[in-house]
Amino acid sequence: MADKILLIDDDPTTLRLLAMNLELRGYEIHKALRAEEGLRVAYRTQPDLVVLDIMMPDIDGWEVLRRLRELSDVPVIFLTGVEGPKNSAKGLNLGADDYIFKPFDFDDLEARIKARLRRTPKETIAEELAFDGGSFRINFISREVRVRGEIVHLTPKEFSLLGVLVRNAGRVISRADLVAEAWGPEYVDTLESLKLYIHYLRQKIEQNPQRPKYILTSRGVGYRFANL
Repeated sequence: MADKILLIDDDPTTLRLLAMNLELRGYEIHKALRAEEGLRVAYRTQPDLVVLDIMMPDIDGWEVLRRLRELSDVPVIFLTGVEGPKNSAKGLNLGADDYIFKPFDFDDLEARIKARLRRTPKETIAEELAFDGGSFRINFISREVRVRGEIVHLTPKEFSLLGVLVRNAGRVISRADLVAEAWGPEYVDTLESLKLYIHYLRQKIEQNPQRPKYILTSRGVGYRFANL
């Protein structure tokens, strides 16, 4: 069975050329011209790898990567005209697996795709996760959280934080790793704000915020989401 690759790029010409060349090399290709569409296609098609642009009209590639990381650890290669070592470092620190500048060589791109596909086990991209007998539900496509049947309204930063905790349910995540994964490496110096956001989340999702059952503290280390 052919490996599935999702291409997300707002330039129709680039998208067409990428698709044509990769299809000729035996890959099953899925395409999206907009970021939000790309996230929906990712859930629907369960790609083995994503090739992602950065500059797009609805939301940028940095945010797409963050949202993809809420869904899964599918390999992501940035293919972009946004050059410079600071940008490539930012992409890799956010969780991208590779960073390629445009214009690019198709043979080089395919070699990097093959390398990532060899190293990464296939996993399912989950649209929604449920815990506590269905009392807690989080949908990563609609970015909707329901607790005890009620919709809980979260800010984007709160949702990103909760998403990382939920995807790693049962595992303690250090404060630094939690901030870097949820908000990006540029926020690692603001660890003090993490405690405040955990407080906000507990106020919104816990029945008794003083005795939380979902977001638990591991003293001196970080936090974990209880795998109920």
